[in-house]
Amino acid sequence: MLKSKYKSFRTKGEFTLFLMKSFVLWLFVLSVFVSCEKEQRKNIKLSGTVFGTSYSIIYDSKVNYETQFDSLFYVINKSMSTYQANSDISKLNRNESNVVDDHFIKVYETSKTIHKATEGAFDPTIGAVVNAWDFGPEEKIMNLNKLKIDSLMMSVGFNKVQRIQNRINKPSGTFIDFNAIAKGYGVDVIGAYLESQKVRNYLVEIGGEIRVKGKNTEKQLPWKVGVESPNFDEKQSILKTVSLHDEAMATSGTYRKFKIDENGNRYAHIIDAKTGYPSKTNLLSISVIAENCMTADAYATAFKAMGVQKVKSFLKSHLELKVFLIFENNKKELETVSFNNFPES
Repeated sequence: MLKSKYKSFRTKGEFTLFLMKSFVLWLFVLSVFVSCEKEQRKNIKLSGTVFGTSYSIIYDSKVNYETQFDSLFYVINKSMSTYQANSDISKLNRNESNVVDDHFIKVYETSKTIHKATEGAFDPTIGAVVNAWDFGPEEKIMNLNKLKIDSLMMSVGFNKVQRIQNRINKPSGTFIDFNAIAKGYGVDVIGAYLESQKVRNYLVEIGGEIRVKGKNTEKQLPWKVGVESPNFDEKQSILKTVSLHDEAMATSGTYRKFKIDENGNRYAHIIDAKTGYPSKTNLLSISVIAENCMTADAYATAFKAMGVQKVKSFLKSHLELKVFLIFENNKKELETVSFNNFPES
């Protein structure tokens, strides 16, 4: 049958053309098959609790790295958790040991940089005052007054803390708290691990701090994340959705943890490192997009203490930071403002 079929071609050229067409058809069928395989591919999705909050990790791979993630979370907690009595930072704060690991050193050095850049608005040594106001891991101080606050402020100042190799030297009363930057660092550690395993598409989120790489292969779309509306009744709703591309975003809000004084003034849970008192601010939410999540996390915290005008001025010389602010105007109405090409959608 094959022999007679080949004889049906008038010339050798016709036979060659037939083979070429068959080969092209085969390539098309194969490409469709591969395309279908890609479309059917599912991301691995892991979630749980860590650092006193929840996490979600979505990535394109056939390997489940949950055990490795848990190990990394354990090491970071052992280094910098003020909620664990045997962590390096807890021992340091109790003046029992000043030896720290590489994770601590990376966060320490970034904190130093941002402390200097923000002229002290970001200050991890405000921890003792945060505790006194009942916003931290330690017990609050009863009958807190100006005298007690002034006394605590004597030990505040990240410039008083020095590092010599893997040892930290600080005043005995200084309490270091990296909670405003450690979540973002944890996100970066997980992202870096995935990249070390040749994972090119992922989203890592811890407590709302996010880092992405590549795209959502399951949907064949860029990674999309939401910016929440500042609702004081704790209801969750999305104000806007943005696409992220190989970058990180951290959001810090004042609308969930705050105090109200006898005059009805609302104070944020961010303590002003210069005064020792909770920040009175009209800023409700700050979202920062940066190259890594540790940096975004720290600046999102610092900007709450700085206020809208100082942030606006600061960002003129820090074009690497994309920022979106939600605040109350003088009429108690919500307003938003974007800086440095923060994505509109």
